[in-house]
Amino acid sequence: MMTLRLMRFGAKSKPSYRIVVVDSKKPRESRPKEFIGSYNPLTEPAEINVDLEKAKFWLDRGAKPSQTVKSLLDKVSKNK
Repeated sequence: MMTLRLMRFGAKSKPSYRIVVVDSKKPRESRPKEFIGSYNPLTEPAEINVDLEKAKFWLDRGAKPSQTVKSLLDKVSKNK
């Protein structure tokens, strides 16, 4: 089963994340199937970039978003 979740990047105490599609049984830093966006919580306001077409494609195929990714997708879809 596929899942949409965050993959952490950045230096210590300066996180940034990529929103990725990955097998749900793999660890957080494993190789993803596809990158669909990014999230930078350090900027004010937080910077969220998501390819909504790719996200919809994977959600239609049964991928489950993590709770955080779901809230980020909700924020992005409300703004567009």
